[in-house]
Amino acid sequence: MDRSLCPLRQIRQACPYMGRVSMPQLRQMSTTVSHPGGPTRLVSQAQQCPVMSQSLAIQAEQTSGAAANTFTPTFGASGSSFFANAARPAAAVAAIAGGCPFSNQMMGGAAQQIRLYVSRSEAARASVAQPDDIERIHAKEGISLADQAQVDKCPHARKLAEVAAAAAAAAAGDSLPQHQRRKSIKNKQVRTPGSGLGVHPEPEAYSRPGFHYEKFYHDQLQAKHADKSYRYFNNINRLAGKAPKGHLSAEADEITVWCANDYQNMSRHPAVLEAMKDTLDKYGAGAGGTRNIAGHNRHVETIEQTLAQLHRKDAALVFGSCYAANDATLTILGSKLPNCVILSDASNHASMIQGIKHSGAKKVIYKHNDMADLEAKLQAIPVDVPKIIAFESVYSMCGTVGPIEKTIELAEKYGAITFLDEVHAVGMYGPRGAGVAEHLDWDAQVAQGHQPGLLKGTLMDRIDIITGTLGKAYGNVGGYIAGSNRFVDLIRCFAPQFIFSTTLPPAVLTGANTAIQVLMESNDSRILQQLRTRETKDKLIAAGIPLQHNPSHIVPVLVGDASKAKAASDMLLEEFGCYVQPINFPTVARGLERLRITPTPGHTSADVDHLVYALTEIWKELGLRTVDDLRAAPEGQDALADLFKASEQTARENPLWTDKLLGLEELKVDVRANGFAAANAPNVAAPVAARAVGVAA
Repeated sequence: MDRSLCPLRQIRQACPYMGRVSMPQLRQMSTTVSHPGGPTRLVSQAQQCPVMSQSLAIQAEQTSGAAANTFTPTFGASGSSFFANAARPAAAVAAIAGGCPFSNQMMGGAAQQIRLYVSRSEAARASVAQPDDIERIHAKEGISLADQAQVDKCPHARKLAEVAAAAAAAAAGDSLPQHQRRKSIKNKQVRTPGSGLGVHPEPEAYSRPGFHYEKFYHDQLQAKHADKSYRYFNNINRLAGKAPKGHLSAEADEITVWCANDYQNMSRHPAVLEAMKDTLDKYGAGAGGTRNIAGHNRHVETIEQTLAQLHRKDAALVFGSCYAANDATLTILGSKLPNCVILSDASNHASMIQGIKHSGAKKVIYKHNDMADLEAKLQAIPVDVPKIIAFESVYSMCGTVGPIEKTIELAEKYGAITFLDEVHAVGMYGPRGAGVAEHLDWDAQVAQGHQPGLLKGTLMDRIDIITGTLGKAYGNVGGYIAGSNRFVDLIRCFAPQFIFSTTLPPAVLTGANTAIQVLMESNDSRILQQLRTRETKDKLIAAGIPLQHNPSHIVPVLVGDASKAKAASDMLLEEFGCYVQPINFPTVARGLERLRITPTPGHTSADVDHLVYALTEIWKELGLRTVDDLRAAPEGQDALADLFKASEQTARENPLWTDKLLGLEELKVDVRANGFAAANAPNVAAPVAARAVGVAA
């Protein structure tokens, strides 16, 4: 993390008043003085606070007489010296005679004082609170700061304890806890045509002959506003050196990104960045043309060989995106196979839906993951008619997992081929990151290791066509297909989306290839990501925040209202610094709107706690339904409640990443045998990622 900002951040954590002050204003206060030769304005304010002033005095003693009004020695890189007195909050509160000018009005009683303090009332409503006033209130309320359980009842003591935790996290390179609101972002993002301009004024009267095109555009946009499906884009700039942090259009507005598809943070992996830089220096920025004209090179050949090896297929073909890959493949197959019928899962991605539409083939939709419905529809089609079953392994908006083995069995029984989209699974599942099809044959795939060639009889071998992306877990951009030599060559020769598109840049191909190799070599990143996902789901449910249970890494938080989903997203970003995108119609059905959360290995437990805290506060303010509310809803009358309860019934059934694969069974044995501390000690026999998080038995 950027430790140069730690001092100011720690001040904001320590003092509820300072928590209301913007970072630019704090910087200005730290570099200007009240009078010539005097302390900075920031230190002058801090000296009037019983917590801050005591810390200044302690630091002055520890720095051998250095002036207590000097900002730099007061806060070191780790901030640990500032928090040396955190174990004795009573002494800190009673130390200074000047009192705290930022505490809320005390005279109305302790309960009112605490409530106003927490609600961050404006400074104009504050008054000086003398130490004897504080002590008298504590005595009246029976608060003893010697009792750690009562520390939370004192705002200053509570803040000091939070800052001590922040210092420990900072020293460990962790994220600072931020369990407080901030004022709405100072630097509001400027809306552009690319981000969504909102409601447009009525267009001017049309004086030219013919159709009024601007009026048509306007009416179409108005309809999007009316049904709450108008899209706004946020200016999110993810930082390479501080995953999962980023900033908005103004760099001072730092946030935590919770909904990126860079699932493994590979877009900023050192090996990936180094490979891309080297390739950029040697081969330049662009490929120079399509594969047919100057764009076929060693970089694209190398990654296609890697992808074929990853999926244990004959060949692979890279596209500019997996949208293009899915669209092209289904378009060509559906149009070339005589009288082809494509059976499509009801929750398939838009790229597959468009490919089927473009093919002109007959489309049959079967209920999501419903194998009985799929078989009934297959039975109605003559066995000699070409058929394609198109489905996904991990469905990105709900996190459900397709029944791969059963789908293969039905395809083989009724003469169909299988088209499996592993976009949200590659890099995330399987001992080498090849996806769910590999994951389900874990032992066989581990035994085969990195030996090239097909692995007959496995699910991945029995799948006819696999598609994937380079733009999610692999942290770059692009898509691909993998299958038999003849199939890949057919698409190469016929698909206009491939033929007429410029090849991806050499640096992108090299970076993606490096990311694939990194994630093929080790499961540590996958394990840590899964542990963080489990933690997030468990803490959300414990806090009463409903989600759609699933066996994957997707965390769909259920809202059920488009406007409230957007409001929750806006509040998360502007007031709590958490970026989570709302998912509304047409991506999901009306009434099933949600927030989609995707934890990464870079998120910490402190990040999770802050997100859960923020969502809990927002749920109260917006009056959103809780876990208990949905459980109590009558059956069959509430789509959101029915979805939640149905998913809850299957929660933790056959998780893809079992406790055994995550190394948790071994860890639990260690805890039971040797105690938690011993189990957390370095142990080469336990997975690195499992040791990295404190998982109790």
